[in-house]
Amino acid sequence: MVSIRLSRTGAKKRPFYHIVATDSRSGRDGRYIERLGFFNPVATGGEERLRINQERVDYWVSQGAQASERVARLVKDAAKIAAG
Repeated sequence: MVSIRLSRTGAKKRPFYHIVATDSRSGRDGRYIERLGFFNPVATGGEERLRINQERVDYWVSQGAQASERVARLVKDAAKIAAG
């Protein structure tokens, strides 16, 4: 099954996450099918906190992919920001 989840990168104590579509059997930071965006929880100043390719997320969900709880919340927040 394909899942949409966060893959952690970045330095120690300064996380940065890529939002990826991946096989649910692969590891958290392992191989992925497609990168769909990023999330920077420690963004300050003019740094961008969240970017999601909504079209590709919708495509993967239509193909049966399951988003993790955190990614589902981020997608909802991104849609709210885009509409607002």
